[in-house]
Amino acid sequence: MSQVGGFVRKVLRAAHGQLKNVSIVFVDDRTMRKLNRQFRHQNKTTDVLTFPDDDSCEIVISIEQARRQARAEQHSLATEVRYLLLHGLLHALGYDHETDNGEMNALELDVREKVGLPL
Repeated sequence: MSQVGGFVRKVLRAAHGQLKNVSIVFVDDRTMRKLNRQFRHQNKTTDVLTFPDDDSCEIVISIEQARRQARAEQHSLATEVRYLLLHGLLHALGYDHETDNGEMNALELDVREKVGLPL
């Protein structure tokens, strides 16, 4: 667990962000589909959802989707989970790649480099 906490702190430092509490939950595709339908009105699984709340957040990761993505990208599940955590943390800090004209994507690449994740 300390490795995950250390990675979260590293990402927040690299992104110049602060969060007091970060909860991380791993779920199966069925649960993720239900959450995605409930909160985003999309009836499909997704890899990561972020639920920000003031200076805290909950990040939900579909471990099944993460495994598929890791296989497709030919890297480890641990690496994929780090990508998803980074992505979720940026959402928790207020970034939204669907509406920000590439700002979040550029920051994500910058933070990946700073924390030692392959681009």
